[in-house]
Amino acid sequence: MVVVSHNRADRLRKCLESLERSEGRERLQLIVVENGSRDGSAQVVEEFPDVQLIRLPKNFGLTKGLNLGWRAADAEYVLFLHEDTEVETGAVARLADALDADAAAAAVCPLLVDAEGNPAPQLGSLPPDGEWRAAEPASLPVAVEYPRGAALMARVFLIKAVRQIDERYGQFGGDADLAAQILRAGKKILLIPEARVRHYGGRPAEALVRADFLLGRAVFAGKYLGFLAGLRARLAAIFGPLARLQLAEVRYTLSGQKIDGTQG
Repeated sequence: MVVVSHNRADRLRKCLESLERSEGRERLQLIVVENGSRDGSAQVVEEFPDVQLIRLPKNFGLTKGLNLGWRAADAEYVLFLHEDTEVETGAVARLADALDADAAAAAVCPLLVDAEGNPAPQLGSLPPDGEWRAAEPASLPVAVEYPRGAALMARVFLIKAVRQIDERYGQFGGDADLAAQILRAGKKILLIPEARVRHYGGRPAEALVRADFLLGRAVFAGKYLGFLAGLRARLAAIFGPLARLQLAEVRYTLSGQKIDGTQG
């Protein structure tokens, strides 16, 4: 299991506490990629002696954190989690069982629920547009196109087959790219309704974060829809914020600056 965390110490603690209660915890490898937090998140991880910590000097973005995490894992499957999740006791085992049972499934996801236990926004479409809808109630696994990366279990061999999650994405877009690669390989992603993970979300979007999403969408369009589609998306990433007078966002999209400060 790989949890990527940045400046959400309280949420990270609750996430790790829920994972410690997981069925078969003694057989699970738990890795936290601490993405340059300044709120004591690394010290939170030290409260859990059986958790492996990868501590980064700055925020390199979610995508790079995920890649560092899965490479450090010694397992056939890897469960990616955001730090603002809490996992129900049997969820990890149910997800692994679902992959064991269906060789055509390259990845599985739990049902995301909110604080009250109701289905939370989880399912998107490709190419990504930033819109999410809750999953429909179901009793059996169902194939989905693009589930939110807040909780996703994937076969490691598939990630190795594409070398890594594409690091041209910063904070946003890596989960969409992984979903697209799975579908391109003729495999499927299953939502497992009996496996539930509580997802809180709610972090306010700063200008750099919004720009990172727009730039990630342009990367996706160029990669899967062609050069002209990527160019149109990149221009929209610039002129959209400009029309809203979001000048800081325009500055980031013009330069192509990602979360980690590099230029995309």
